[in-house]
Amino acid sequence: MRDTVGGVDSVVLRELVDVVGPAHVLTDRDVVASHEVDWTGRFRGSTSAVVRPADTAEVAGVLDVCRRHGLPVVPQGGNTGMVGGGVPLAGELVLDLRRLDHVGEVDVAAKQITVGAGATVEAVQRAAAAAGLRYAVDFGARGTATIGGSIATNAGGINVLRYGGTREQLLGVEAVLGTGEVISRLSGLVKDNTGYHLAGLLCGSEGTLGVVTAARLRLVPSHRHTVTALVAFESVATAIEAVSGWRSSLDVLDAAEIVLHDGVALVASAFGYSLPFEQPCAAHVLVEVSAHSDPTDLLAQAVADATGVVDVAVAHDAARRAVLWRYREEHTAAINTVGVPHKFDVTVPIAGLAEFMATVPQVVRSVEPDAVTWQFGHVGDGNIHVNVTGAAPDAEALDEQVYRYVVACGGSISAEHGIGTAKAKWLPMNRSAGELATMRAIKRALDPVGIMNPGVLLAR
Repeated sequence: MRDTVGGVDSVVLRELVDVVGPAHVLTDRDVVASHEVDWTGRFRGSTSAVVRPADTAEVAGVLDVCRRHGLPVVPQGGNTGMVGGGVPLAGELVLDLRRLDHVGEVDVAAKQITVGAGATVEAVQRAAAAAGLRYAVDFGARGTATIGGSIATNAGGINVLRYGGTREQLLGVEAVLGTGEVISRLSGLVKDNTGYHLAGLLCGSEGTLGVVTAARLRLVPSHRHTVTALVAFESVATAIEAVSGWRSSLDVLDAAEIVLHDGVALVASAFGYSLPFEQPCAAHVLVEVSAHSDPTDLLAQAVADATGVVDVAVAHDAARRAVLWRYREEHTAAINTVGVPHKFDVTVPIAGLAEFMATVPQVVRSVEPDAVTWQFGHVGDGNIHVNVTGAAPDAEALDEQVYRYVVACGGSISAEHGIGTAKAKWLPMNRSAGELATMRAIKRALDPVGIMNPGVLLAR
């Protein structure tokens, strides 16, 4: 009988050490503990080892060991996911990709950059900014979330209205598939019509097909002027109506984020901020525009033309804009001070968004009478983050009821966080039997041994 260390066969451990070196195979319980729980604290698992490869060759070597020994793997980046997709819930080996943090030189002529999967979104943003450009994907976890993780989940964020999500910025990938094959297409050709778009396939696959190790990303112009306004509305309906109009009238519109009074009050209370306006208002929209010439007058006219506006605060400089943005970006952290939330990252058609936001708290209370519902999100594209506190972490009846309502409204149960393990049971609500069969066939082809994040997406 062979020895084990922390539940892993000692022979397997020695093979992993041969690939990445002894300093990068972690088995100490205190060291691996942070890899066993997600950011929200809702999903907790255990792992026998965390392996930290340095490059694509080492990733391939680790996956070769795992494939030969039938050892399942969970790829992990910044561990900022919210649906349990990067947590070893069934004892899987954790593949920590943060050492793959190379940020290449900006190709100014092509407006592109090649980066490692472990580079943070913020690091890529800084590199782009230093070259006078911009990486358009942005969200609150930018300082921790990695490019590999954002590709795995096709992360959206606040600038989808103008630039699209991660998939729209992805011009090429390098990856190790579950078969052991290494694919690398990082030339950045905008027009390359030579078969299947493998980068697009891997984007949003949540680590179930392979491990992205590097990416070629599109950059966009950095505008000289950015203006942010926090606009208070008398109702959610008038706020949504205003944003719909701005999408048509403002071609400089970068972002439109909705927050409600109770959420703003919670943020202010949790972090000691003052309320943005003296008069409480049902809804606030954080709107941001940017252009090479000052867009203040364009934004002012758009706000003036909107119905139901109660008050507005405008900021031009970075410091003041950050003050306005905190009422939106601190929502997640503030809600976590109340309790471990159920997170419903959903999208519904714009035409039904106001009714959805008015009704979903009633849907929650029908299952969990004492629960509290918090709503905020990307109002311009119909993506609302519904957070529920005061319900048990395993309250599946709550999940099912909310998702059934979302689907009844013509929406999607996952807008930008992925399916993970949290939503795998409910995926058939949104995908037909034919679609699921196709996904499973792709999974079998690219991960024939079934070691790649086996508890995620198609697990049930």
